[in-house]
Amino acid sequence: MQKRVILAGGSGFLGQSLAAYLTQRGYDVVILTRGGSRDGQPIRYVQWDGEHLGEWAREIEGSHAVVNFTGKSVNCIYTRKNREEIMRSRLQSVKVLTDAILACENPPQAFVQAGSLAIFGDTRALCDEESPHGTGFSVEVCQRWEEAFFERELPLTRKVLLRIGFALGKNGGALEPLMKLAKYNLGGTVGSGRQYISWLHLDDLNEMLLWAIEKEKMSGIYNATGPNPVTNKEFMRTLRKVMNKGWAPPAPSPVVWLGAYLVMRTEPSLALTGRNCVPKRLLESGFTFRYPDLEEALRDLIPHASSAEMPR
Repeated sequence: MQKRVILAGGSGFLGQSLAAYLTQRGYDVVILTRGGSRDGQPIRYVQWDGEHLGEWAREIEGSHAVVNFTGKSVNCIYTRKNREEIMRSRLQSVKVLTDAILACENPPQAFVQAGSLAIFGDTRALCDEESPHGTGFSVEVCQRWEEAFFERELPLTRKVLLRIGFALGKNGGALEPLMKLAKYNLGGTVGSGRQYISWLHLDDLNEMLLWAIEKEKMSGIYNATGPNPVTNKEFMRTLRKVMNKGWAPPAPSPVVWLGAYLVMRTEPSLALTGRNCVPKRLLESGFTFRYPDLEEALRDLIPHASSAEMPR
């Protein structure tokens, strides 16, 4: 009998990738989405609102695991309304999924929450799972999110929270806009270039999520990122090398601020801040990275990647 895995908010970039990864391995995948319900092969989509119990909760009964990706995208300008929705969407989805699991006669074995490394704020200090948290709005969101996830005990369900880093994948996600910039010779250093990017290949993230679903000894909080974070300057230089692009002009902080607000319609801090995180607990548990090296990861993801020398 197939193991059924529920992906709440799974219609986005990370959820779609995990759904494909799981179906290839024989799982029955159900995605809870704000869009309409529809039967599909091999993935079913079931409507929910992320806030209230409803017919969707029947899918939780007897399922193998629940993975929650729900939350308004942070890729926006942080107006008061957007801040409220960023916070509320995360807290409400955790609450209602916990309610659904508690109501089950046969609850899932694992409840996996997709969190964020943003809890460490903007720092160049090396951060593992036990490092102190930062300050600011994003940090507050992460703290309250994690508190909500662990607040209520689920006696028969193991809880795992993965603080996900800068996930690199094909056909979407954070890498795509950076590739477009590099394509038009605009892929220079952003801001000071000293802010860290804690990156990982999407294949490695999917394997981490599978571990969280299946490994009974895995519980609590894990940094879901690669073992070798790099500065923005190094990241952009490696991206240009892989795309066979030479030097590109840097984007000073004032230019980034203007571009973010006026063109991209997003928060400038997303590009100008970073964190230097490592996956200490995953490494201690024996996780092996398929793509520990940035250049190797980018070559796998970018079509017709060049083998040219590193541009200076």
